[in-house]
Amino acid sequence: MSDRVVRAIGLTGGIATGKTAISNYLGDVCGFPILDADIYAREAVQPGSPILDSIVERYGASILLPDGNLNRPELGNIIFCNAAERQWLEQQIHPYVRRRFVEATQNCIAAQNPVSPNTLTVVLVVPLLFEANMTDLCTEIWVVYCSPEVQLERLMQRDGLNCDRATARISAQMPLAQKCQQADVVLDNSSTLDSLFLQVDKQLRNENLIT
Repeated sequence: MSDRVVRAIGLTGGIATGKTAISNYLGDVCGFPILDADIYAREAVQPGSPILDSIVERYGASILLPDGNLNRPELGNIIFCNAAERQWLEQQIHPYVRRRFVEATQNCIAAQNPVSPNTLTVVLVVPLLFEANMTDLCTEIWVVYCSPEVQLERLMQRDGLNCDRATARISAQMPLAQKCQQADVVLDNSSTLDSLFLQVDKQLRNENLIT
């Protein structure tokens, strides 16, 4: 396995731009292993975890739900309005997420059939890929883009947020245009999902990942 080549697609974008739609397509239709930062971030704050204990110590027991799980909406109200608190939280969670990405990638390599093609393609879904300085985990970066107007509308509808709260969440991330400038591939999700998936197929063909 030592000569196995790993092609790690770092999939990112802005909040509500369509990362989940693409990751589902790459996993369900294309058959690539999907490694999701959001899943690892949820693992990091499971009841009994040291990270959750630190969060409770900082914000008090009111940050927990009655069942002992983290009250995510309440935490979001804190961090999306306070850059210093958001940075503190990310410093707790990002190292854990990075370790899980490394472990999961190694597990994918170990699970490969010896007669499989020498190149293994995995997809790392990382909403804060740039902000968390995880670009070194990827061999190429795909950014999902949509217009600011569409992004705001989708976020308000998806999460039931008013305009001010939705805008605060968008503003808490690196500007989408700046992410696009650092991307190897930009996928425009301002139109339909069919249009988006056609762009994905075209890119995979260009890279000889599908026929």
